[in-house]
This record gives sequence, C-alpha cells and structure tokens, in this order.
Amino acid sequence: MNNSRLFVGGLPYSVSDTQLSELFSRHGSVESAHVITDRMTGRSRGFGFVEMSTQPEAETAIVQLNGAQMEGRNLTVSEAKPKTSNGGSTRDRW
Repeated sequence: MNNSRLFVGGLPYSVSDTQLSELFSRHGSVESAHVITDRMTGRSRGFGFVEMSTQPEAETAIVQLNGAQMEGRNLTVSEAKPKTSNGGSTRDRW
C-alpha cells in the first residue's frame, strides 16, 4: 500500500460525509471523507473515499472495517486506485 486514500463501497444510501468521517476516525485521524453522489439526483451512489493521515492508519482502517456492517450493509474498504487520465476504468475496452 502506497497511500492513505481509501475506497469505501457498500455504504447505506443515507450516510453523510460526517458519518463516514466519524466511522473512520475511530481508527485514526481522518483528513477527508466524501460520499459520492449522483449529479442529477444528489442521492448517494453507495460508495465514497476517505483519506487517513498516515498509511499505517489507513491499513488499520482496512483491517478493522472491511466486511463490517453499517446499517445492515457490508462495507468494502480497500486502497483507492489512482484515477486514469481519461477519467474511466483502466480495463481494456472491447
């Protein structure tokens, strides 16, 4: 792991940036927490990103929260992948 930015999937649609930050702050210092929302509806898309202060804190958060439940949903927590230059997936396109 080479950074402290985490991807968080499986979020309840009702969760806010503040709630996400509070959840991760139990495992270290949170620099930022952002739930991704749909541009048209403003509704949560069920995932977000959290940046921890240090890499060890990020690793601890992954171990502690990956697979944990939040409002009946299983969270997926992993190292965030860097954005590609075209803004899309790095997968091959057919």
